Amino acid sequence: MSTETKPEAKPEEKLFFHSMKEQDIFSKLQTNATGLTSKEAAKRLEEHGPNKLEEGKRKTLLQIFIAQFGDLMIWILMAAAVISAVVGEPVDAAIIGIVVVLNSILGTVQESKAEAALDALKQMAAPIAKVLRDGSITKVDASQIVVGDVVVFEAGDSIPADIRLIQCASLKVEESALTGESVPVEKQLIIIDDTKAALGDRVNMSYMGTAATYGRGTGIVIATGMNTEMGSIARQLASTEKETTPLQKQLNGISNILSIGVLIIATVIFGIGMLSGREPFEMFLTAISLAVAAIPEGLVAVVTIVLAMGMSRMAGNGAIIRRLPAVETLGSTQVICSDKTGTLTQNRMTVQKAYSQNEATLFEAMRYCNDSKLDANNKAVGDPTETALIDYLIKDKKYTVDEIKNSPRDGEIPFDSERKLSSVALKNSGGFRIYVKGAPDVLLARCIKELSGDKVVELGKARQDEIVLENENMAKLALRVLAFGFKDVTALTPNDVVGTESGLTFCGLIGMIDPARPEAKDAIAVCRKAGILPVMITGDHKITAVAIANDLGILDDGREAINGAELQEMTDEELSNRVEKIGVYARVSPEHKTRIVAAWQKKHKIVAMTGDGVNDAPALKASDIGVGMGITGTDVSKGASDVVLTDDNFATIVKAVAEGRRIFDNIHKTVRFLLSSNAGEVIAILFATLMGWKFLLPIHILWINLVTDTFPALALGVEPPEKGAMARKPRDSRLPFFTKSEWIQVLVTGTMEAALAIFAYLLGGQGMLGTTMAFLVLSLSQLFAAVALQSERTSIFKNKAKDHPMLWLAFFGSTMLQLSVVLIPPLRDIFKLAQLDLASWVEVIGLCFVMLIFVEVQKLFAKKEA
Repeated sequence: MSTETKPEAKPEEKLFFHSMKEQDIFSKLQTNATGLTSKEAAKRLEEHGPNKLEEGKRKTLLQIFIAQFGDLMIWILMAAAVISAVVGEPVDAAIIGIVVVLNSILGTVQESKAEAALDALKQMAAPIAKVLRDGSITKVDASQIVVGDVVVFEAGDSIPADIRLIQCASLKVEESALTGESVPVEKQLIIIDDTKAALGDRVNMSYMGTAATYGRGTGIVIATGMNTEMGSIARQLASTEKETTPLQKQLNGISNILSIGVLIIATVIFGIGMLSGREPFEMFLTAISLAVAAIPEGLVAVVTIVLAMGMSRMAGNGAIIRRLPAVETLGSTQVICSDKTGTLTQNRMTVQKAYSQNEATLFEAMRYCNDSKLDANNKAVGDPTETALIDYLIKDKKYTVDEIKNSPRDGEIPFDSERKLSSVALKNSGGFRIYVKGAPDVLLARCIKELSGDKVVELGKARQDEIVLENENMAKLALRVLAFGFKDVTALTPNDVVGTESGLTFCGLIGMIDPARPEAKDAIAVCRKAGILPVMITGDHKITAVAIANDLGILDDGREAINGAELQEMTDEELSNRVEKIGVYARVSPEHKTRIVAAWQKKHKIVAMTGDGVNDAPALKASDIGVGMGITGTDVSKGASDVVLTDDNFATIVKAVAEGRRIFDNIHKTVRFLLSSNAGEVIAILFATLMGWKFLLPIHILWINLVTDTFPALALGVEPPEKGAMARKPRDSRLPFFTKSEWIQVLVTGTMEAALAIFAYLLGGQGMLGTTMAFLVLSLSQLFAAVALQSERTSIFKNKAKDHPMLWLAFFGSTMLQLSVVLIPPLRDIFKLAQLDLASWVEVIGLCFVMLIFVEVQKLFAKKEA
């Protein structure tokens, strides 16, 4: 729980200004109701600095670019490029170099965008503020405000700092960006005894980054700059490090294994060759060529391209990806911590229930007791509760748009937080009709009659109890309830507010709520089927949160709901023990959201956090995958997110998760293909070297590597989704990219490719013909394996070829490239290959089909094992 802290105070000193008396605050901050003198304000500004959020140390573009080369795989690729150039393969060297540079540029662009969150946060501070200086109101730059200043503001003004209110008149403040509450907060001059009250419950406070929507107020500045609640969020954004994604961690691990393995194998092969009396330069070229072949330099390129294409598809479905690895991380998501307002709900108050015995009169009261207006698009704008009334009247065709626009009033008494009522007067034939709107308990206490049908009858005790019960029933449904009444008078008495709003005739109740998105319930059901746990985290009241959660099915599994105060009492260990039993968190602060995300991450869960407010930004950044709202979201939340939903639709997350799973499956099968292919080459050459055979030349190894590592790998990366992808549980983040059994499959597949190539070499008589047959079998068997790997779970004989156009195109294209080297005489001479007779071709093709069947059988046994 954050607290308001005076800049002069020691860091450990906590001051709960919402629980202090006004005079004690004046004393503590050495100020008074008339504000500071200009001299004192200047002194404090000099001592404690301006009212601005800190910039923090920034990296230059050059520093960010250089940092991209810290990855081990990048160093391996750079080494491969140099080696390729040395052995006379400039095309390979150029391709690898382009991949490295493009990857670094992409990383630089993405990282430079990360600063946008703090920049946007700074823009939320009010540029100009009105303060009392030397006893009079003065306009100053908001950065010049100091603790102890007295600030004056009204509807439409931004709050320039954290303040404790000392005066307010019908004041309402929009705080949804900070607290998540869906409607403006009505401010009151009361002392709140609970020092641990949530931000949304501190009704005598206002905070930097919020805005007054109604009335006016005056307050003492109790915190500026980085000591404000907004500053606390900025500090969290600056200090929260974005962890590498599961895919990045796992591929980095594979890179480390490969780099060590490649060096060892190249050294061993060179040593064996030398001991066998082979030419040193020939063995050097062979070892170097094998090293280049063993390193899947296409891996980074393929993964980057696959993620980029996935990003493009997601954008078409309403999800803008800000960081490429986020595409895959979505597919691994196990928990979605979702903000309520605007994410699971529509972020617009909507009338759900009307209770009256004369609806025509109730509707007329709703029409006239209303300050909202219709804009150029005939959309109601203004206070959310009042726009809900207009929306209801128009949608249900109670009144036309023109009638709503033409609703003249002959007098009004504005809403007041102490009265909790507002009134309007309409001229009629007998004088005036006064319509009154307000809190049900207050208005009902002023009613003596009721409109029943077209008759006005006495409002007896029994009937009052029925109305109270109806109000309670609406409240249990988390509806925000308004009551309406009226009285007819012959003349207006403007100075008699109490008399005007007493002796009323009750005409009805209206219940409203910010309702759940229609598609959110289905989306949550799909998430559950996919093994993803939804969690609601909101700054709104517990009763409202629970009602929405029950409607959406979030609490169907028996989990509980708690509020921020209960969460605050828990230690991190206690939260970790209970986090799996909690489905709803209400009335929480920004620090709470980050704690919840951290608790799930300690359970080794991949956590997605959705949100649209400033208060969501730290948790969005701390989560494995931050999902911001594009329409209602603040620039701060979008800047801290990995993914931004252009339609603010929770259901879009489900589509993004499905795409993420597709991406992971495709990357997994691509890496499996590349590693098994390279393993086949290494095993075959290692065995041939041990046997003292002149098996394959360096140019053969590099050509095979070029043909098989490019098109088939890319084609596997764009395969359609696996059947039943969203019926599987998310992949456990603790599992390695390849499990032990999957590594065995890679080695077994590579060994089989090597065995087939060696067998072909023996069939050809170990001379030039044998080399040619081994060359063809080693490369083509890899292409047949790629076709078999179009799915790691189902047989290719159950799939339709038309559903896999890119893979078949890559297969035939790469096959033609490989055959051209043997069939075209000039190329055959360059590669030092022999011409094959029909029998040799039949043997080569037969061995390649053995590879296809082998992978299919391997899938069958892996399926049974699972």
